[in-house]
Amino acid sequence: MADLHLTSATNPRLKGLVGLRKRRTRENEGVTLLEGYEELSLALDAGVRPRALYTCDDLMLDADRQQDVVDAARAAGADIVTVARAAFEKVAYREGPDGFLAVVPSVQAHPRELDLPESPLLLVAEGVEKPGNLGAMLRTADAVGVEGVIAADPVTDWGNPNVVRGSKGTVFSVPVAAASTSETLSWLEERGIPLVAATPDTDVMHTDVDYRGPVAIAVGTEKYGLTDEALAAATTRVRIPMVGQVNSLNVATSAAVLLYEAMRQRGVRG
Repeated sequence: MADLHLTSATNPRLKGLVGLRKRRTRENEGVTLLEGYEELSLALDAGVRPRALYTCDDLMLDADRQQDVVDAARAAGADIVTVARAAFEKVAYREGPDGFLAVVPSVQAHPRELDLPESPLLLVAEGVEKPGNLGAMLRTADAVGVEGVIAADPVTDWGNPNVVRGSKGTVFSVPVAAASTSETLSWLEERGIPLVAATPDTDVMHTDVDYRGPVAIAVGTEKYGLTDEALAAATTRVRIPMVGQVNSLNVATSAAVLLYEAMRQRGVRG
């Protein structure tokens, strides 16, 4: 199939890209948007097979060097569509697009579909609302070597373009899942995986817990933290010490502090 070239943002294919900003449309079609050369490179390396790749030469930083991603997407079976600059800038969802926008399969699964090692390190994010926070947690999870990130009672889906953007594409390299809080807690109990819950309402410091075996670290909503249900199911509740005037950290920062302590204890070295 020959490559297509589109010049108008009113083209049905380009209007379909704009439609994928809606969660219901993404879930109905089983796809999401992935924007950016670096993000697409990581996704391709992780085995993602794009359905289509939309490019704009006028926005690429180095079209000759970046041709490798176009070729890899084509080899993976993607339709390649070149788009005029004005039209591309209208369908791109981030400011300062770099000329790469792909339609890729959704990545969401149920926790029972995760393929875990004997002693997994997991992150549970309960009710986290902001896509940027979920994306930041995925970047940390990728850096630490987390075997799975579970969105419990998710407010936003893993396919949200801003989650994909915030994760720098690591949503495709880190196994992710979603389920209700009750389902997540039951699954952890069935697997015999202890739950370490982050909360300011405890005297146990986050460094006083053993993370070397199978463990799931749980963080909660930006405003209220973990629910009573999650806290009640926790094997251990831990707090991160704070000596300043504010009484809480950003949820993605809290997750990073806890995950890196787990990484330190587990002896992981880059």
